[in-house]
Amino acid sequence: MTADASSVAGQPMSRIIIAAVDGSATSYRAAVWAAVAADLHGCGLHLVTSISLPVGEIPGELLGDTDLELLDRDGQRIVGEAGRAVRAAAGAAVPITTEVIREPIIGYLLDQSRHVRAIAVGSRGLGAIRRGLLGSVADAVTRHAHCPVAVIHATAAADPLSAEKPVLVGIDGSPHSVPAVEFAFQEASVRKVGVTALHAWTDVLGSYVPLIGWEPLRAQENELLSERLAGFGERYPDVPVRRMLMTERPAQALLQESEHAQLVVIGSRGRGGFTGMLLGSTSSTVLHNVETPTVVVRA
Repeated sequence: MTADASSVAGQPMSRIIIAAVDGSATSYRAAVWAAVAADLHGCGLHLVTSISLPVGEIPGELLGDTDLELLDRDGQRIVGEAGRAVRAAAGAAVPITTEVIREPIIGYLLDQSRHVRAIAVGSRGLGAIRRGLLGSVADAVTRHAHCPVAVIHATAAADPLSAEKPVLVGIDGSPHSVPAVEFAFQEASVRKVGVTALHAWTDVLGSYVPLIGWEPLRAQENELLSERLAGFGERYPDVPVRRMLMTERPAQALLQESEHAQLVVIGSRGRGGFTGMLLGSTSSTVLHNVETPTVVVRA
């Protein structure tokens, strides 16, 4: 699959979810999550691994034919293992394609993000997907991709009980959170669960509540939350909504509530309670600490 490809195995690019795998258990869990999402949305799944050297050089410029053949064979093993894992989880309903590339994985994923429905990556991995607490690939792709990016941790729950939990979305009151809200309602609808709409509107720590002027402020923020949710109830009548106003730092509020959700959805930037989210302090903290699958949606 190339950057200008219009389809994969007959599926238009907008109907493809890409999962980057590298042989690690975390990346295979990301592939399984992507397969379930693809099945829910009627999409195809494209599994890709890179045999590019960790320094980012293209192997063909440094290695001989024998070395490249060995690397290609290992890449085929990785996508094959990922394919078996997702077949066990999603069955035969999801069209699956695989690819072993020789270019660095980050550039490839960013190119493809202009065309595909979503990308799924593990929070940490091996090989080309390995460095850092969050991981170089997950960090770079969530910061710069043009499509929604799901980051899956090794401990992400995949049991039937977790599948009954709602989708949690962070709402900051800015227009930048609107695509995240839209995504959250779409996911909740296909998963047949509700949405928890969380608006943390102050940077005050803990449970402190101002003694003077609290009710007018709360009413104002409640109205703002209502404005951001306006119309979604009519468009998604099957999705029950739980509204949450919290006097807490947004990242902390999302961390607390994530334990009761199957999916966390956040915007890429914001203002007010979610100030500076290009991939700012709130989203970065959430991605590093939330064990629940988390999707970053850019405006």
